[in-house]
Amino acid sequence: MEHPSSTDALDTVRQYHQVTKHHVQRFAHGPGYLDWDTQPDPFRRYEGASLIGLDKVPPAETPRYDDAFVEGRNPPVPLNRHSISQLFFDSLAISAWKSAGAARWALRVNPSSGNLHPTEGYLLCGPVDGLCAAPMVCHYAPKAHALEVRAQVGAALWEALCERCPPETVFVGLTSVHWREAWKYGQRAYRYCQHDLGHAIAAVAIAAAALGWQTRLMDDLGTVELAGLLGTDREHTAEPEEPDVLVAVGPRASEIVERTLPENPVQRFAGLAWTGTPNALSSDHLDWGTDAPAVAARRPRGPGPSARAPEARTPAASPARPVLLRSLIRQRRSAVALDGQTTIDRDLFYRMLQKTVASPGQIPFSTMPWTPHIHLAIFVHRVDGLAPGLYMLVRDRTQRSDLETACTRAASWARPPGCSEDLDLWCLGQSDTRRTAQAVSCTQDIASDGCFSLGMVAEFERSLERYGAWFYPRLFWEAGAIGQVLYLEAEAAGIRGTGIGCYFDDAMHDVLGLADTAYQDLYHFTLGGPVEDTRLTTLPAYPDA
Repeated sequence: MEHPSSTDALDTVRQYHQVTKHHVQRFAHGPGYLDWDTQPDPFRRYEGASLIGLDKVPPAETPRYDDAFVEGRNPPVPLNRHSISQLFFDSLAISAWKSAGAARWALRVNPSSGNLHPTEGYLLCGPVDGLCAAPMVCHYAPKAHALEVRAQVGAALWEALCERCPPETVFVGLTSVHWREAWKYGQRAYRYCQHDLGHAIAAVAIAAAALGWQTRLMDDLGTVELAGLLGTDREHTAEPEEPDVLVAVGPRASEIVERTLPENPVQRFAGLAWTGTPNALSSDHLDWGTDAPAVAARRPRGPGPSARAPEARTPAASPARPVLLRSLIRQRRSAVALDGQTTIDRDLFYRMLQKTVASPGQIPFSTMPWTPHIHLAIFVHRVDGLAPGLYMLVRDRTQRSDLETACTRAASWARPPGCSEDLDLWCLGQSDTRRTAQAVSCTQDIASDGCFSLGMVAEFERSLERYGAWFYPRLFWEAGAIGQVLYLEAEAAGIRGTGIGCYFDDAMHDVLGLADTAYQDLYHFTLGGPVEDTRLTTLPAYPDA
């Protein structure tokens, strides 16, 4: 697994980002049709690996939805088979099956672009009561809701690996099969894989919060080290998995100071007896150029960014709504159309936005070790008590001045009525923005037919210069985590949301008056009243549950 020079790597990700922009006159390079003969299998399995079935844990009366977004609000449950089962059931498992005629497909708790699911999950753990008597590395198989044991880890090696971690810490590894997205989306697929990775990180963090646990990215590990820990560097002929991140999970994960693992124990994983052969997902493939940015963005081992100390002012907690977290996360769906009529009130709109802000202890953003780099450019369409127009939510107050300078087409920066000072929200201009929102989101009606839609604008150049090319996918991870929160906020409000990966990058920049690449648009999202497709039948996720 190679690492290009830092300069070459930066050039590669910058070039990739530019050439994969959609434009009004042309789209990024991709297939002109879907080759159904090579459609990827959405389920990776490791043939020959022993299988440990997990419990299907039905939703319970606790915790309440709002309580799960603040660390320490829920008491931790014991680490055992039941809690590990629930962690995966509420983050990466199947949530339902859909059918239309002879076609049948699975939906999952973690959303995915085109429902293609490039993200694979792994568990690294020590002995767990009722699950395993010895440490092990497993691949999570969502169709079976089971763990495939890839390797047994000796007790001494596990102890050395976790010497800097609190007791009862386990690790969830996440990887991406880029081909699954490239089959449909071509060259832009690498971007979408990173969106999905951000959704998955947030899904794991929120599922852990339901157990009273915390999550932290072990983000100072190198990509090569992570591949060795997960066993994805073993030789095989199936589609490769790019190792993305390792997430520490447990009742005391917030105590983790060093976001890496000792180098010597990590290297010793290469000598384990790895079992199981990954299945081939397609009979044939086309090269859409996703390898170049993936290689350029590989993380070298070493210290990365640290978030600034939180501001003394912390937003006041709103009363928890009588909404159950686990029922809600398993009922989450992506809207396919919005009704163009449903409205929400201003206070609910502000509450939704507050959930996306990385305040102290705010889940899932407490998982990520960096200061926020994503801001929300919001098209308000149907919010009672708030004028339609273009708004900006600044998620890092220190960037407000830079954003004001960069957004040269803002008519003003005015505080909207009734908005708390804790929410750094600004009105850039009042107008009917429905046609603009639709136009910049590849002319999709869903962007104009909701209560509001938005573009996620990243502090781009400064981030890459400060940290290197490896931070490029992390900007998308942050955007995906915001998207996951918005999905759940929509469900909690009785409406529905959906991520929009197809948008005209530079057209959105023109709307804001962004003249260079200091800030870049990375993801769109919309929320509103859903129009259900009555042709579809919903079936249980697991018939035996």
